[in-house]
Amino acid sequence: MHLPVLYSEALRELTIKPSGIYIDCTFGRGGHSKGLLQQLGPEGKLLALDRDLDAINSDTAQELFKDPRFELEHCCFSRLQNVVEKRGWMGKVDGILMDFGVSSPQLDNAERGFSFMQDGPLDMRMDCSSGLSAAEWLASVSEQDLVRVLYDYGEERFARRIAAAIVAQRLEAPLVTTKQFVDLLVAVIPFREKHKHPATRSFQAVRIAVNHELDEISAVLGQAVNVLASGGRLVVISFHSLEDRIVKRFIRDESRGKYNPVKLPMQADELAAIRLIKCGKAIKAEAEELARNTRARSAIMRVAERK
Repeated sequence: MHLPVLYSEALRELTIKPSGIYIDCTFGRGGHSKGLLQQLGPEGKLLALDRDLDAINSDTAQELFKDPRFELEHCCFSRLQNVVEKRGWMGKVDGILMDFGVSSPQLDNAERGFSFMQDGPLDMRMDCSSGLSAAEWLASVSEQDLVRVLYDYGEERFARRIAAAIVAQRLEAPLVTTKQFVDLLVAVIPFREKHKHPATRSFQAVRIAVNHELDEISAVLGQAVNVLASGGRLVVISFHSLEDRIVKRFIRDESRGKYNPVKLPMQADELAAIRLIKCGKAIKAEAEELARNTRARSAIMRVAERK
């Protein structure tokens, strides 16, 4: 079985109760969900979410559907509170797992358009059934907004140069394949970073924009506090600094509460909602996993507990 990054650490930090209720917000290949089910007893429940229909229709999902403890819903994880309310689980969930970023199957399938190493349609949508593809987004976005996305989401130092080239290119013919986009980036960027393909930053930036990834993360974190039971764990795995910054700030702010010195005593809803685990320090992959999986190098796990 393919093991997700920080697999053992994620299951450990969830402190799984055999009869508990758990949510895997990012089903992907189903690795975390399989591990959770192995530790749940007959009374336990697991709800998984994924916005990618390929994940919903995967062989792993079809296998797990046979387990009466398991449910899988096709939706963005920003609908967490909605799907929990529908089941009457508000304030009863014992653990929530979030594993952000692109899954290996998405990167490996050229038709999805996530990889700059293969030629395919310039799509990049997590959910191919809705929203603009990367090609459609690049054909319509303003140059100013494109510069902002490339710089903010990709930390691309040549954002203005790249945006100008894309706008000039689309006047002649639209970018519709990953190879066309890569060729443009290679031609425009004046020099290569060591050990980094020139398309890396732009592909990341466009993918984040097309899928509204950072907005999704901000939305789901706020809902997680309302969903969790007292003592329930929130385990989040991020793969780049933009994601981790949002998670780190959220945990920090929620653990402090909403202190107002002119309004004492504090009301119940103003008290800190969660507490930090392990002093809020990030958990990273051990040397053995790093040697086995290079993707683990950028993985950062943070854990919090509902008060």
